[in-house]
Amino acid sequence: MRFHYAESMTAITNYVPLAQAAEAHGYAGFTIPDSLIYPKASDTSYSYTEDGGREFLENKPFIESFILATAIGTATKTLEMTTNVVKLPVRPPLYSAKLAASIAALTNNRFNLGVGLSVWPEDYEAMGVSFAKRGKRFDECIEIVRGLCAGGYFEFHGEFYDLSPVKLNPVPTKPLPILIGGYSDAAFKRAAHNDGFMYAGGDGGTDDLANVVAKIAQYRGEAGTLDKPFRIFATAMGAIDADVVKRHADLGVTDMPVAFRNLYAVEEDTQPLQQKLDDMARFADEVIAKI
Repeated sequence: MRFHYAESMTAITNYVPLAQAAEAHGYAGFTIPDSLIYPKASDTSYSYTEDGGREFLENKPFIESFILATAIGTATKTLEMTTNVVKLPVRPPLYSAKLAASIAALTNNRFNLGVGLSVWPEDYEAMGVSFAKRGKRFDECIEIVRGLCAGGYFEFHGEFYDLSPVKLNPVPTKPLPILIGGYSDAAFKRAAHNDGFMYAGGDGGTDDLANVVAKIAQYRGEAGTLDKPFRIFATAMGAIDADVVKRHADLGVTDMPVAFRNLYAVEEDTQPLQQKLDDMARFADEVIAKI
């Protein structure tokens, strides 16, 4: 099991010292949150809160994901950065590829691109992208990013994008890992064709996660990708002990981002940096060091 520190919607000055401390305490990585805008009005429900509310996002600071990953990557030496998750289809795929390739090259392949569909139609509208057929658009974006980050000339001719042969420089020296976030059969199938899945857990429960992992395994079998390396990220929040970790590991979870507070709280994060550091150190001593 690899452990990643998961902090988001906190004071922007917290990120680099937290990342450096995570590296020092033996965490494998740091997950990077993503949010573009907060619409003044929206009828859309949020998938990962019990009541579908989005109020926890208002007035919360979000550094652009690629910029935060760069800041953390250049301030550390071994820590992985994994976006959780970049809303890929609302962004120009060639530019996303350029950003991802640059970060991966700059950090010696320590960048994992977690991507997903935005649930907010307002994100698409604000970025001048159609909300219709967003799944198909997403697939084309993934193919373009993967192709460009592989090095050499790449061209693409699809329904939404038409790209003459071009290449990027620099590119990572290893294939860029692309992990899929979401909560639908389409997301599970998409993950089966890529390098991993990012499950947005939160309470340490495993019943739902077990069903998700089983579905992904089924789709990987159908896609013929069971023999390829595959990572499953499952976030846990709150009280996380060795038993919680073991239950996740038994299901096939390879990576556990951990958060020691409720990231979905509506209130502003006022937890002192020292308390965050203490929680991180305690988990490292009580759990990571013993596994």
